[in-house]
Amino acid sequence: MSKESSHHVAVLVDHGSNPFELGVATELFGLRRPELDRDWYEFSLCTPEPEVRMSSGFFTLTGVCGLDQADRADTVIVPNRPDPEVPPSDAVLDVVRRAAERGARLVSFCTGSFTLAAAGVLDGRRATTHWRWADLFRRMYPQVELQPDVLFVDDGNVLTAAGSAAALDLGLHLIRRDHGAEVANAVSRRLVFTAHRDGGQRQFIDQPVPVVADTSLAPLLEWARARLGSPLTVADIAAHAAVSQATLHRRFQAELGTTPLAWLTGERVALACRLLERGEVRLETIARTCGLGTAANLRIQLKRGTGLTPSDYRRRFALRSVS
Repeated sequence: MSKESSHHVAVLVDHGSNPFELGVATELFGLRRPELDRDWYEFSLCTPEPEVRMSSGFFTLTGVCGLDQADRADTVIVPNRPDPEVPPSDAVLDVVRRAAERGARLVSFCTGSFTLAAAGVLDGRRATTHWRWADLFRRMYPQVELQPDVLFVDDGNVLTAAGSAAALDLGLHLIRRDHGAEVANAVSRRLVFTAHRDGGQRQFIDQPVPVVADTSLAPLLEWARARLGSPLTVADIAAHAAVSQATLHRRFQAELGTTPLAWLTGERVALACRLLERGEVRLETIARTCGLGTAANLRIQLKRGTGLTPSDYRRRFALRSVS
């Protein structure tokens, strides 16, 4: 990496880990990003043994760090487990517990949530896992507040992703938290991946195919995004879609797992974030451009969405370069 990073990400790789989740973590946090001209992450792969056989025996991972490397990590990522009913090793559980005790950020991909739960760090917290294993998870860990129909759950210092592809969504969400929306968008463009799928969006669960497939919301969402600066309302979106507001609400809940108003507000806050990162200092201008109306409402919505005031957000995420 071009500059020494102050944030260390360690991925725990155990026997049977899935290469996809391992690749996601490596791509997002391990590869150099010189085009961003900012400190990136220090990255380590950590295994409990010198040789770890990956899922289905496709290959054996060797020559990486031991678990002691994870003891100094700021973020510890736990990939999937091939059989959630088989308990993880005591060595891996101890690493997770030590990370939790020192306040490190803990992240799981797919069935990695079973490892976090086995370590006790999910007790009383919200979490998700792959829909296929949701019933088993509830039986094994009733003390966890499972949310089985979302892509990922951000519960502060503990974050869990549902399936393999959702690991990309959660990884980009972490980059957005650490470096801002503009940098996360730049990384997603490098991946040729959608810039932002909110964690509340539903997982894709097997369902009977309807005789007439419902039309995707994607064209309607793009139409609305192009008009964020106008006094666009949920009624306007419903009218453009030629449906009632009640029908629009049902479609948003079914496809995105959120309401039209919450989606619209979230898009406006995301646009405000990008303008702040690019150096705009006039809050009234940002509020009008994003459709939030006033600087006062901008402050309220930004604080609610990011936990930061406009000035704090600008100081933290001021853009240097995302060529």
